[in-house]
Amino acid sequence: MTEVSLSSSIILSMDISALAISTGVVALAEMGDKTQLLSLMLATRYPKHALAIIGGIFIATIANHACAAFLGHWLTSFMSPNLLKWILGLSFLGIGLWLLVPDHIDDAAGSKIADRAIQVFFLTVGLFFVAEMGDKTQIATIALGAKYSDVVSVTIGTTLGMMLANAPAVWIGQKFTQRMPIKWVHAVAAFTFIAIGIATLVWA
Repeated sequence: MTEVSLSSSIILSMDISALAISTGVVALAEMGDKTQLLSLMLATRYPKHALAIIGGIFIATIANHACAAFLGHWLTSFMSPNLLKWILGLSFLGIGLWLLVPDHIDDAAGSKIADRAIQVFFLTVGLFFVAEMGDKTQIATIALGAKYSDVVSVTIGTTLGMMLANAPAVWIGQKFTQRMPIKWVHAVAAFTFIAIGIATLVWA
């Protein structure tokens, strides 16, 4: 009963706006991103281990994005509100423009390893964690962590967004992205970030 009450209080204390925006913009930003291409590549190479790949993506993403969200939140502690407004506004505008640039990825998983689930899992964790460093979605998470005080909601939202984009890519394989209008998806994500950037500069 106590565990249920604790879970309910955590859910009720979450910033739903931060959660929803973080989920939506990162899911859109991830479409066609190099980490999604990496998930497709791993799914093609290790078709028997979809669960291991998805598990690896989840662990790598939540670790990477938790650090990014807390970094963004920490940066707000020593910046003036006016300076923070300009940094955040320009950051969101920059991310929006960056989303219009297509991503490519090399065959980073070129090393031959035994086809075992645990090895595929750790390979996925390592590759995703490294591939996400400096990526659009990580930079977006830092900016979202600075904008919203609830870094837990931001971390959960951005991780959920990554999983919404990557888990289907693993399950369905390349057919998933071949039928998606990636340019249009990126355009919507870019527009969203640009709109947030303008709103931050004008009304923050």
